[in-house]
Amino acid sequence: MKKKLLANLIFLIGISGFSQQLYMELGSTVSSFDYTNSQGLPLNNLLSKSDSYFGMGYRQVINNEKTLFLALGLTYNNYGAIGSESSVDNFFEWDVSYLGIKAGLDYRIFQLRDLSFYVKGSIASEFLIRGNQTINNDVFDLVGEEEFNNNILFLRVGLGIQYPISNSTAIYAGYSYGKSVLISSGENAEKLKLNAHQFGIGFIINLPNCFCDF
Repeated sequence: MKKKLLANLIFLIGISGFSQQLYMELGSTVSSFDYTNSQGLPLNNLLSKSDSYFGMGYRQVINNEKTLFLALGLTYNNYGAIGSESSVDNFFEWDVSYLGIKAGLDYRIFQLRDLSFYVKGSIASEFLIRGNQTINNDVFDLVGEEEFNNNILFLRVGLGIQYPISNSTAIYAGYSYGKSVLISSGENAEKLKLNAHQFGIGFIINLPNCFCDF
């Protein structure tokens, strides 16, 4: 896993010199979990938690009208959930962090003076790098556990708004909703699927070789 992430990071750094724009974003994630135990039974009373996320990468115009952008980058996402089961007097909590590689498309649907409005879609391959599961007073490290250490695919769709603050820099804000697809290796293993609402702000910066209009 580490070798795969390193190879993709080197690839992103190598192609960034030929890209048109760099972006960086951060914001808040409100996540919820769909959990199924090793007997295939769901845990229904899990509540969502709020945490943070960070992302960076590059954007490249891919059509002549300059309305469609390809975005590639790295993400760091924190997810969590909390709940209890009164029938067995149990308390549950998850706190996990994933490092991911994301590819997506941004499409400008219309422009109002300097404001640009986008619809966005992306797919990300994310890997668990930190995770804790709490059951009552016991805390378990999830890193290295087969049921939780598999990578997940995360599909997201959303909306964004962009506004230039200089000839080379724009600020933007966005919202996205996503669901994970867990790649599990065991038929009877615990399964954890994630749902996430993300609200963020960020900056887009034109590179010196980019003659881009915001």
